[in-house]
Amino acid sequence: MSGFFRVGDKLLNRVKLDRIVDRIFQLRVSGLSQQDVAHRVGCDRSFVSRLESLAEVRKGGSLAIIGFPLANTEELLAVCEELGVEYSLLLNDAERWDLIESHDGKSLLNWIMQLMLEVSEYDHLIMIGSDMRIRLAEAIVGDKVVGVLIGESPIEEDCYLNPQSLRELITSIKGE
Repeated sequence: MSGFFRVGDKLLNRVKLDRIVDRIFQLRVSGLSQQDVAHRVGCDRSFVSRLESLAEVRKGGSLAIIGFPLANTEELLAVCEELGVEYSLLLNDAERWDLIESHDGKSLLNWIMQLMLEVSEYDHLIMIGSDMRIRLAEAIVGDKVVGVLIGESPIEEDCYLNPQSLRELITSIKGE
């Protein structure tokens, strides 16, 4: 029963919730007021407002990007450099494994902890990766994380990320 979960005596459907949230955002983008949207989908205006608050990415400020395994790292790094991204760590699968194998367990853990400390000091972190990696970054860094899902965990081969999509995301976050 994927997508379903029980809370008390209620059976909830995650797919249905996702569709409703998508519909709310579509209606708001089309220009409807929060009240009109709430009326159309059958919820309170305050729910629409809170949903927007939870999903808001504040514009401006410093930006770090971490992503792997990516097939077109050079292209993506060029976009990051052009747009003034302050910190970029983009790796293909071979580079990811080389990095891991270049450390023993203790030094790898220390490197990862230092990396998380460094990126938490930026105003925003774009995390490009699997669902698990994005959730981990959100758990460690918090609501500064903007996730870009490139596949379900574990990802075992390089994934292509459209450079124009990254460009649009960076410019929307930086407020340019």
